[in-house]
Amino acid sequence: MPDQISNPLTPPYDEALNSFRLESVAGAFSGDLVKGINACVECCDRHVEANAKALDWIALDGHHETRSFAELRDDAARFANLLTAQGIQPGDVVAGLLPRTPDLVTTILGTLRAGAVYQPLFTAFGPKAIEDRMRMSGARFVVTDSTNRPKLDTIDACPPVTVVTTTSTELANSDIDFRHALAQHSADFAPVLRRGDELMLMMATSGTTGPAKGVPVPLRALASFRAYMVDAVDLQPDDVFWNIADPGWAYGLYYAVLGPLLLGHATTLVEGPFTVGSTYENIQRLGVTNFAGAPTAFRLMIAEGPEEAAKVQGKLRRVSSAGEPLNPEVIRWFDQHIKAPIKDHYGQTETGMVVNNHHGLEHPVRAGSAGYAMPGFKVEVLDEDGNIAGPNGLGQLAVDIESSPLFWFKGYYNQDTKAISGGYYRTGDTVERDEQGCVTFVGRNDDVITSSGYRIGPFDVESALIEHPAVTEAAVIGLPDKQRTEIVKAVVVLAKGFEADDALAEELQTHVKTRLSAHAYPRLVEFTDELPKTPSGKIQRFLLRQRH
Repeated sequence: MPDQISNPLTPPYDEALNSFRLESVAGAFSGDLVKGINACVECCDRHVEANAKALDWIALDGHHETRSFAELRDDAARFANLLTAQGIQPGDVVAGLLPRTPDLVTTILGTLRAGAVYQPLFTAFGPKAIEDRMRMSGARFVVTDSTNRPKLDTIDACPPVTVVTTTSTELANSDIDFRHALAQHSADFAPVLRRGDELMLMMATSGTTGPAKGVPVPLRALASFRAYMVDAVDLQPDDVFWNIADPGWAYGLYYAVLGPLLLGHATTLVEGPFTVGSTYENIQRLGVTNFAGAPTAFRLMIAEGPEEAAKVQGKLRRVSSAGEPLNPEVIRWFDQHIKAPIKDHYGQTETGMVVNNHHGLEHPVRAGSAGYAMPGFKVEVLDEDGNIAGPNGLGQLAVDIESSPLFWFKGYYNQDTKAISGGYYRTGDTVERDEQGCVTFVGRNDDVITSSGYRIGPFDVESALIEHPAVTEAAVIGLPDKQRTEIVKAVVVLAKGFEADDALAEELQTHVKTRLSAHAYPRLVEFTDELPKTPSGKIQRFLLRQRH
């Protein structure tokens, strides 16, 4: 059986925060964050004796399969043996460019079992986004499928990688057939123990300048993942849990794969793309009671109307929202038409979730707010001088590192980080906090764009645009959008010999979709003679935003 989870009621809320001890979470592990721990053991092996279901999977063609913890463990062991046979050592980076399938879970858990570091690559990424991330991490091994395999042919990986293909009738000469190779390896592999500060994941996050930055995630982050599933998601043993976020991103990897498995709880993966109709159908089909996603998905559900929502009315016990601020209208609509409490949660790739309207803790909830610091974290609001702002004062949300035993981020991979200074991690987000400690999101401090729950770095889109022969310069900004929070707009200076017209704008949009990512292309393209810049030549994106 999954772990029995308690739901403490903790008014006044600040007392729960102040009395938190890391041992209360770390003690739930079979390993030790100091002496040695293995993430695959924590997510798999320790739950095998219960003979419990670990995975519900709905394939692209609609058929439904399940996996037990024992099956996940055995496949992970076979993959770990494959990795070691190919020379992968503890600490090496293994990338996964895969859709939401059992092969993805095997790749993640097998990498962790071998003591290696897993790097997610979102399947909507084009070759440029993939190359930037693999160069950053130095990945030595990548697992993909036949659909995504051609993207790797045009990248200049450094160092050269071994490619394993999961679905293909014809393999490239150097490729390894995933399923054939697994069948050749034993299901017996002693998990490699690592220290809590050693890495298990290599994430990436977009910034305003330069390619995506590496976010190293150590094994001790497991304590934070577990706390979120208990306190904020309120995952209970009899829940059927579905987080629709893609594991190519932090919220999906942290909390759709690792988080529930840590608790010995089954998770759900649906291979097909999101649609409102299929979402309602799968909730009914699987009996989902605990559901998580992004506000964009919830707004699309609202747009479909209350008649469709009636199909799942009263079936969802908990709904969690992350990735962008949750509009109060969504909360009211879910309460009226789905009869389910939906609560907003806030976090970043660098931190995991840190501020939540918790389902599993009792505290006041103000519609439109992000909530309160999760036990294990202490947050402050810092003004422009770095001082703690008073009640209702605007400032930057920051994590007090010394007072936050669940905080694990130490800086970007192979980079100096200005985000950590003076004992604080500065999130870059402007917030306000009331007298009770309730935090409300106001906006980003930098030019990073939040669209449909994705964080999009303008530099990445600009770099892709400049690769097109028609473009001399480009500046990318986010514009407010009711459904997506923001949409991407590109302001482009053309090279000589090219004329601005709708056909060229569409060609540039397609170029970004193909080269970078389908979710990051500019939905609006404006042509201009010059871009506003500082005397030193930096693009002033804020002046472009002021035009709207």
